[in-house]
Amino acid sequence: MRMTEEDPSHSTAYVERFRALAAQGVDLVGEARLVDAMLPRGSRVLDAGCGPGRVGAHLHEVGHRVVGVDGDPVLIAAAEEDHPGPRWLVQDLAELDLRAAGVDGAFDAIVCAGNVMAFLAESTRRQVLRRLRDVIAADGRAVFGFGAGRGYEFDEFLADARATGWAEDLLLSTWDLRPFTPDADFLVAVLRPV
Repeated sequence: MRMTEEDPSHSTAYVERFRALAAQGVDLVGEARLVDAMLPRGSRVLDAGCGPGRVGAHLHEVGHRVVGVDGDPVLIAAAEEDHPGPRWLVQDLAELDLRAAGVDGAFDAIVCAGNVMAFLAESTRRQVLRRLRDVIAADGRAVFGFGAGRGYEFDEFLADARATGWAEDLLLSTWDLRPFTPDADFLVAVLRPV
């Protein structure tokens, strides 16, 4: 939210950037392909920090029931315009209350891509992880992806995840399944609730 307060055109520029990339035929759904490979068709998926909807839209197109949540109303409006089908909601992940929006039940998977975790205020990181933990099915999995050098060290994220009821299933350094190494500049963490 601080970014949009400092630069009111940020969200619109972000939407236009991804629309232009899609028009150029750039592959924008690698994250969604990984999540799709983990699930049977018709699974319930929460796209946490969905932005303009590119990940959740692809998961919907291949047969999943998707709810996308983002705190930025400009991004949610773009998701609704460009990708009808999923349920798109404006909510702060730190205050996530899906029941208040009429969304009940647990999710089979959560995807949190696009460096969302690194954009969170430090004071809300564990709260977001707890809120997401509260809406995952007992046998569900969550996939978080973000880059190094963004103010949230990978070890710190993993410690926060463990402290909020998550366990590591798989750590990767890319969305295309390359193994995680200590010098990786990106983390894709597949976590399960404990």
